[in-house]
Amino acid sequence: MSKIVTNRHDILILFDVTNGNPNGDPDAGNMPRIDPTTNRGLVSDVCLKRKIRNHIESFKSKEENGRGYEIMIHQGAVINQIVNEAKEPASRKADLTKEKDKWQAAALEYLCNRFFDLRAFGAVISTGNEIFKGSTYGQVRGPIQFTFGRSINPITPLDISITRCAVADEKEKKAVEASADRGSGENRTMGNKHIVPYALYVAKAYISPVFAEKTGFTDEDLNLFFEALQNMFTHDQSAARAEMTVRGIYDFEHVGTQDQNNAEQNRREARLGCYHAHKLFEGISVRLKPGKDYPESFDDYKDHIVCSWAENTLPKGVILHFRHEQPVISMRFKA
Repeated sequence: MSKIVTNRHDILILFDVTNGNPNGDPDAGNMPRIDPTTNRGLVSDVCLKRKIRNHIESFKSKEENGRGYEIMIHQGAVINQIVNEAKEPASRKADLTKEKDKWQAAALEYLCNRFFDLRAFGAVISTGNEIFKGSTYGQVRGPIQFTFGRSINPITPLDISITRCAVADEKEKKAVEASADRGSGENRTMGNKHIVPYALYVAKAYISPVFAEKTGFTDEDLNLFFEALQNMFTHDQSAARAEMTVRGIYDFEHVGTQDQNNAEQNRREARLGCYHAHKLFEGISVRLKPGKDYPESFDDYKDHIVCSWAENTLPKGVILHFRHEQPVISMRFKA
């Protein structure tokens, strides 16, 4: 059986969009999200986790070797019904009338083992169901947490007008015909779509072994997560997001600085972290090509994405995995 994740990971992710809407804002007519103070584009953490869920739901069996890979948070899910399915498995391990705390813990263990996204991202499942109502067990903190994605440069969203030649029903057809020019013979309605011509975004993710222990998140789950992260846009194309690509995944894994004779201290360092995440991220810089006022494609960035870390400068106890490379390249400190 795969072991629980024991090392901290700090991850920097680069992805871009061409002529698409990476994350529409429902409060702004589905226009691309934007920071009004800087005009930089935003992509929510919820959006990124949705891509991970979609990939796993499409490409992973629901169960393998007694381990579940179902997705709890999906379109049309009724959370209370799903959670209440844990009553019977929990009752096989504890008596509700005598050991309620142990019974709730068993129910949570069943759900975490069944649903990948629950043990990876966590969720609030104390939503009035019979098991976790009013219980702290229903507030699950997952080991993987994302930040918002933010574009490197300001964006200029475009509102593109489109037409369609079909209508939904006879009522709409009559309305269109009444407003159309006589004799045109056309049956068109107007619409629009919102796009970003081009933008490169950066997001961050953090993986905590402390919470991995609580949800049962394993090394096998971690490998599946990185597979999904690399391919999160590959099989999720739509008319609004036809061209989105992951350009970089820089995974800083903390492994500890001690030798084998001090295994316990090494384990503690790997859990806690051997270097500040923000300083690790500062070692990777992204700049626009000199002479360009705004980006038009990835070519305007790719020669100016600089990783300043090297084997003689990378902090001791940290391994840098370039997970966007195939095969993955890893680098660690060498004195």
